[in-house]
Amino acid sequence: MSVDKDRFKELLRKNGLKITNQRVRVLEVLSNSPDKHLTAEEIYELIKVDYPEIGLATVYRTIQLLLELNLIDRINLDDGFVRYEIGNQDDNPAKHHHHHLICVNCGKVFSFEDDLLDELEKRIMDHLSFKVLDHEVKLYGKCKDCSAKEKE
Repeated sequence: MSVDKDRFKELLRKNGLKITNQRVRVLEVLSNSPDKHLTAEEIYELIKVDYPEIGLATVYRTIQLLLELNLIDRINLDDGFVRYEIGNQDDNPAKHHHHHLICVNCGKVFSFEDDLLDELEKRIMDHLSFKVLDHEVKLYGKCKDCSAKEKE
């Protein structure tokens, strides 16, 4: 899921914000790590390689800015860390986020893109006139590797 740098720069311009290499780099790091679910500190460590002068506070401010522009999403995977991932880049607010499968043994997180809740959302709308705008699903279980180890 790559991010259009020009689109990001245009969003910054429209919002009266300065376009900086650090801001673009934070977006690139998240865009290039779609299944990693990075913490702010992990983003900082990756950026620091190219921009050793960057501070952790700058990364946090940039993350906040990207959240406000709806370019990234904040997620909680119940591991005590706030994590971030690239957001919906289709300009389609009706499209739902992907979901997460979390292994209770090893803690690995897998992204799950199939949205099987469409029918449930339709029924909710039909029966309760409640329009679901978004949802987040976390499924807990055991990954293939942990299940295989248990069988041994």
